[in-house]
Amino acid sequence: MPSSPDPQPGTLPDPAAPAVAGAERSPWTMLLALVSAFAMSQAYRTVASIMAPSLQQEFGLSAQALGLFAATFHFSFAALMLAMGIGVDLHGSRRTVLTVFPLAIAGGVVAALAPDFGTLLLAQAMIGIGCSPAFVASTVFISRSFPSERFAAISGIAMATGTIGMLLTGTPLAWLIEASSWRAAFGVLAGLSVLSWLAIHQLVREPTRGDGLAPQTLADALRGFAALLRMPHTWGIVAIGGVCYASFVTLRGLWLGPMMVDRYGLTLVDAGNLAVAATLAALFGPPGFGRMDPGPGRRRRVIVAFSLAAVVFFLVLAADPGVRFTVVSIPIFALMSGYSILLYTEARGAYPPAMAGRAISLYTMSMFLGVAIMQWLTGAVASASAGWGVPTFTAVFVTVAAMLAAGTAAFAWSPKPDTGASR
Repeated sequence: MPSSPDPQPGTLPDPAAPAVAGAERSPWTMLLALVSAFAMSQAYRTVASIMAPSLQQEFGLSAQALGLFAATFHFSFAALMLAMGIGVDLHGSRRTVLTVFPLAIAGGVVAALAPDFGTLLLAQAMIGIGCSPAFVASTVFISRSFPSERFAAISGIAMATGTIGMLLTGTPLAWLIEASSWRAAFGVLAGLSVLSWLAIHQLVREPTRGDGLAPQTLADALRGFAALLRMPHTWGIVAIGGVCYASFVTLRGLWLGPMMVDRYGLTLVDAGNLAVAATLAALFGPPGFGRMDPGPGRRRRVIVAFSLAAVVFFLVLAADPGVRFTVVSIPIFALMSGYSILLYTEARGAYPPAMAGRAISLYTMSMFLGVAIMQWLTGAVASASAGWGVPTFTAVFVTVAAMLAAGTAAFAWSPKPDTGASR
């Protein structure tokens, strides 16, 4: 009877790997299991939007404190991203996720039992760290398991599948919170996270590396990150990475609920229904943009064009265009936000294969550090807006538009990567 596959070169043996004698797992099955952790990450990162009214009522939170609550997940998520990239490069996607993701499960339990706001912030930090390897592990698995020319399309499918996690933080959790409490919502998310961990443990095998590279040490990996940062085109990718996805998550994950309830007087369930509509639209964006990737020659221009369109959208939203326009335009914006998958392809293609895990993790770190900064800053702006005599959501969305414009300009004016590094 055949034995389980040997550990890949450069990794430690995985004592937790179950025997799968005589069976080859489909890479799609394994990818789906890995993406389930990303789906839970997507749910956790967007709970603030639907929990905001309940949290403000129970803990007496200001808009700035609410922004801090939402941002804490992303700060902790981003802070560990480089370490997770090293872990995935050295030890593989499966082992990295199985080791770290239990912290997210524990954080969900702590959040459900939190007696005060400080404990809730601690829980958010735990969840953020636990979720930090989820998507980079999936994308590196794709790069090692599928042909390179299919990376954009398959990454788009993975991102869209993971976005299903946001459906939980729409109508389902809105209904649960109204029927029970926000604590029950955290409990449900923790339970689903356990199922995700079990699926990864049972189904995922580490793919054999086909890059022919020698095993790496931790020192090699650290030097590789330093080499990334010395490349001038890296900073343009990091700049736009910090704002494009952040603008969508800041709207969907923080301000959508308060805007619909406070600006337009809708119910929490109404806001949840709009959040579900936006999430459903967002499911189709990444795979669509992944399939129509124009290639390295035109990709940068397409990214800049859609980023500028997003700037215009937020400026219109800042002007209070009315409830009908808002309800119709938010799902359209969610669909359009799928262009961010092209940035993953740009980040992967701008570096040699040996740097794949680190390049993707650096870009992912910039994405979620950007989310944290944008959510924290818009929370601070919202708290200060009354003193400025500016409507809260006008100040919030002008801030988002300004950050988007700055990141887009930095990317557009940055040097193009050396074509010899891309593939």
